Amino acid sequence: MKTKKIELLSPAKDVEVGLAAINHGTDAVYIGGPDFGAREKASNSIQDIERLCRHAALYDAKVYVTLNTLLYDNELERARKMAYDCWNAGVDALIVQDMQLLQLDLPPIPLHASTQCDNLTVEKVQQLEQLGFEQVVLGRELSLNQIKEIRKKTTVPLEFFVHGALCVSHSGRCYLSQYIGNRSANRGACAQPCRLPWDLLDENGQVLIKNRHLLCLKDLNNSAHLEELIDAGITSFKIEGRLKDADYVKNVTAFYRQKLDEIISRRPDLEPASYGHCNYTFDINPEKSFNRGFTDYFINGRQKGIGSPFTPKSMGEYIGEVTWCNPLRMEIETDKTLHNGDGLCFLNQDNELVGLRADVVNTGRDGVHTVFTNRPHGAFRGAKIYRNLDLEWQKQVEASTGNRKIDIDLVLSETETGYELIASCRDVARRVSANVQCDKILANNPEKATENIRKKALQWGDTVFNPINLELKFAEPRLIPASIIGEMKRNLVSKLTEELIENHKNNHGFRRDGACTVSTTVTNPDEIPTALMTCHHCIRYANGMCSKETGQKATPLFIRNGANTFRLEFDCRNCLMRVMAVTD
Repeated sequence: MKTKKIELLSPAKDVEVGLAAINHGTDAVYIGGPDFGAREKASNSIQDIERLCRHAALYDAKVYVTLNTLLYDNELERARKMAYDCWNAGVDALIVQDMQLLQLDLPPIPLHASTQCDNLTVEKVQQLEQLGFEQVVLGRELSLNQIKEIRKKTTVPLEFFVHGALCVSHSGRCYLSQYIGNRSANRGACAQPCRLPWDLLDENGQVLIKNRHLLCLKDLNNSAHLEELIDAGITSFKIEGRLKDADYVKNVTAFYRQKLDEIISRRPDLEPASYGHCNYTFDINPEKSFNRGFTDYFINGRQKGIGSPFTPKSMGEYIGEVTWCNPLRMEIETDKTLHNGDGLCFLNQDNELVGLRADVVNTGRDGVHTVFTNRPHGAFRGAKIYRNLDLEWQKQVEASTGNRKIDIDLVLSETETGYELIASCRDVARRVSANVQCDKILANNPEKATENIRKKALQWGDTVFNPINLELKFAEPRLIPASIIGEMKRNLVSKLTEELIENHKNNHGFRRDGACTVSTTVTNPDEIPTALMTCHHCIRYANGMCSKETGQKATPLFIRNGANTFRLEFDCRNCLMRVMAVTD
C-alpha cells in the first residue's frame, strides 16, 4: 500500500525559533528570507537560513522561505537573486504571491502558492496547478466539503492552516491598513487596524454598538478536525505565527505533533513527512500560549461566537471563578496550581479586560486560592479568571530542547586488525561504519567486559542518535577500552550526520524546469480597490441582525474608529461582508 505523507508545518521568525520547531517535532518550517516575506519584522539572512536547512535535513524535514509580498518592477531582479540564494542554501521551496515571479529565470526550486493568492475555489487551485505550483495554501475560510471538492478536481498537494491568529479578511484582499496609514498587508507592513475597537452605526448615524472589537476574531484551533481534514485531502497542516516567540512554537508544535502521531499510528495509509521522535519535558497545552480564545472557524459551516469583541489581547487558559474579593485580595476557586508572579486577567462588569499579577498566592482547602495583588483590580464575585502567564510552566518550556532523536541499530564486530562499529537508521535506509586498528585483548572476566562494552556503546549522550539495539560479533570475549569505542562513535556521528543530510538533498531533488512562460495577471502593489476587505465573518450575523434570521433587509451599516468611517455592504446570497471605502 502506498502511504500518504502528512506534514506538520511550523512558523519561525528567526533561525533559533526554526531550530526549536524542528527539535520539537515539526516536519517543515516556513521562515522569511532577507526580503519580501510578508512580515517586515521577521527577516533572516541567507547564512542563518542555510544553518536551519542543514539541521532540518538531518531529520528529512523541510525549510520553506516566504517570498510572498507583491513586488514593484524594480524589485524583481533582487527577488530573483534571492531565489537563487535560497536554492543554493538548501531551501526546499519558496512560498510566493506575486505571479510576476513566474516570468523570471528562477532556479529549479518548488513554488508554493501562498494563501495571499486567495485560494478559495476549485478554479483557482486548478489554475495554480497548471502554472506549476507544487503546493497550494488554501484559504482559511473553507469548509470540509469545499476542501473535498477541491481535492476531487485537483492533484496538487494541499496545505491548510489549523492553528493561530485569523485575518478577518480574505488573505491578499485586505487593504484597510494601506488605506488608513499607507502600511500595506500585501507588502508585509500590516498595522492590524482590524484589532482596534470600532463603533457600529446604522445608515442614519445611530450608534448600535459602541467601542467593541468588531473585526477581531478568536484564534484558530482545528486540532479536533485533523483526521477529517486528512480524509478531505489536506496533507500539510500549518501553524500560524511568524512573529511568535520560541515558547509558543515549541508548545503548539508539540501539541499538533502528538495529535498527528496518534492518527498516523493507527492508519497504515499514513506516515510522517520526517523522522525522529521527541521527548517533551513540559505540560503541552495550547491554552497556555498566546490566544484570544479558540474557534474552528468555518470548517463545519457558519457559526456564531467566532469573534473576540471585548479584547484583541491574549486571555490564556481559563482557571476558575472569583468567590470573594476586595480591592487588594480575591479568592479563586480553581483546580489549577497558581504560583507567585502568575499573570491573571478577567473581563470586568463593563466587559473590559483587566490584567493583574498574583503577587502572593496562598493555597487553601477545597480548591480555593487566595491571591494578593498590590493594585486595585475591580474583580467581582463570579468573574471568570484566566491565566495568561504561568511562570513555572514558562520556565519549563524555555528550558525544553525537544530532545529529538533518530533511532539506530548497532553492530560491533572484530576485523583482522581491530574493530568495526556499524550504525543503521531505522527510519531510512542508511548505514555507515567506523573502523579502528588496535590490539585485541581477551577478556579475563567475559561477563563484566561485555557489560562494559554494551554500556559504553549504547551511550550517545546529547547527539541526535538513539541506539535501540546492539549486536556483538566476537570470536572470543574481548576487552575493549572505552576510548576505542568512543572514537568509533564520534566517527559514526560525523558520517551519519552527513549521510542523512545528503539523503535529504537526493530525495527532494527539485523538479521545476526553469522559468515558466505563462501569461499571468500583474497586480499593482499601490492599487487600492473600493472594497477594502472581503470577509466571511459578518457583523450582522454575529450580532443577531442577519437578514436570513430576522427577515429584514440587510441595509448597509458603518464602522467608525476616530476619524475613520467605513461602509459595510452585505452580499447575503454568498454570505459575504465587504468593508468599503467611503467616497463623497
